[in-house]
Amino acid sequence: MYYLAIDIGASSGRHIVGWAENGEIRTDEVYRFPNGVAERDGHLIWDIGALESHVKAGIDEALKRYPKIESLSVDTWGVDYVLMDGGRPILPCYAYRDGRTEDAIPKAHEKIPFAELYRRTGIQFQPFNTIYQLYADKLAGRLDGADSFLMIPEYLMYRLCGAESHEYTNATTGGMVSAVTGEFDPEIISALGLPARLFRPLQQPGTVIGEYKGIRVTLCATHDTGSAVEGIPIEGNELYISSGTWSLLGVKVPRPITDENSRAANYSNEGGVGYTRYQKNLMGMWLVNRLRAELCPDRPWNEITEEASQKHFDHLVDVNDPVFLAPESMRAAFDARLPHPPKCVGGYFRCAYRSLAQGYRQAIEEIERNTGKTYARLYIVGGGAKNQYLNRLTEEATGKQVIALPIEATAIGNLRIQMQRGCCTAPTKGGHVPLSGTP
Repeated sequence: MYYLAIDIGASSGRHIVGWAENGEIRTDEVYRFPNGVAERDGHLIWDIGALESHVKAGIDEALKRYPKIESLSVDTWGVDYVLMDGGRPILPCYAYRDGRTEDAIPKAHEKIPFAELYRRTGIQFQPFNTIYQLYADKLAGRLDGADSFLMIPEYLMYRLCGAESHEYTNATTGGMVSAVTGEFDPEIISALGLPARLFRPLQQPGTVIGEYKGIRVTLCATHDTGSAVEGIPIEGNELYISSGTWSLLGVKVPRPITDENSRAANYSNEGGVGYTRYQKNLMGMWLVNRLRAELCPDRPWNEITEEASQKHFDHLVDVNDPVFLAPESMRAAFDARLPHPPKCVGGYFRCAYRSLAQGYRQAIEEIERNTGKTYARLYIVGGGAKNQYLNRLTEEATGKQVIALPIEATAIGNLRIQMQRGCCTAPTKGGHVPLSGTP
């Protein structure tokens, strides 16, 4: 039997057909397309019409090669959503890097302080969390005509099968899901004056929600990191990094950890498939991708990392400084945080890679302190796993055995959940679904 994973990141999307063979998941990429934010009227937005067109085109391509596909599912980045009115989207669909939440955040915290938000949800502060985006929409009057909101993968699946769904793992990224009940927290919603009609019961990964061209439309862990963690062949319970535009570094825990130490370290407790992902969003390949686009767009990565490894520029930056989030010039952002700029291009990349490795070290120390456990291995998946220079720096900085797996972990996790969908055919409470077992 064949299954289709549609995995969409901030810069590209891919359609991957998978099937079980000799106890393993085999895959075939059948379609790939570009993605990226667009600027319109001074804001950063997603072209969801183009995303929908590519999603459907990729399904058609998959059916040409594999005429009988059992099910499909879509995963994307978290936090972003489409407001809905009577089944129609309210546009534009804002991108998380847009700065529209800047004024909304302090006003939201006047209604409910972040310490209370964290105690209730265990979700780290990020200026783009769904809670702040929705509150910015409330202040702008955009919620007045809305009767629902769909996270981007759920919106794309709605456009396929007509079912409005609200998947648990993705919902947790937004900062409004109770760490206790696994459902939207009505006290948070009430405190912010958000319309209660927007918030529906959450559904678990594995739920079948409809059909498109004879293919079952199934919810995977629609937040791509949730699927990626399902796709990592971890032996025991060890550390992981899903390395892409962001580096999502964490470990599986049986229940959320929402104490003061976790809040101070800005750790997140995001929904997993039968467990909680205790993790931190760290700046990732965004840094070096933007440096390359600005400084040497035509140079291959192996030349860039070779030059970086040979330079002796040893200053570091805090890679999670907001100055690096969406600068007009990434080079200028580095210059602003360094005592003096590097004398050559390789120095910028050396600084970026070494700073990323140090950021990983600090985050791991926090995890071990907050969980009371020591971990021996660090599994790295995603695009960043291919960077041998960064992997070596990470192993040196952290003292952990780095196991780099340049696999399509997100797509594999997406597929695995679809293949095990029989374990969950209806919504359940609390975020525990016996798909892969608990750690």
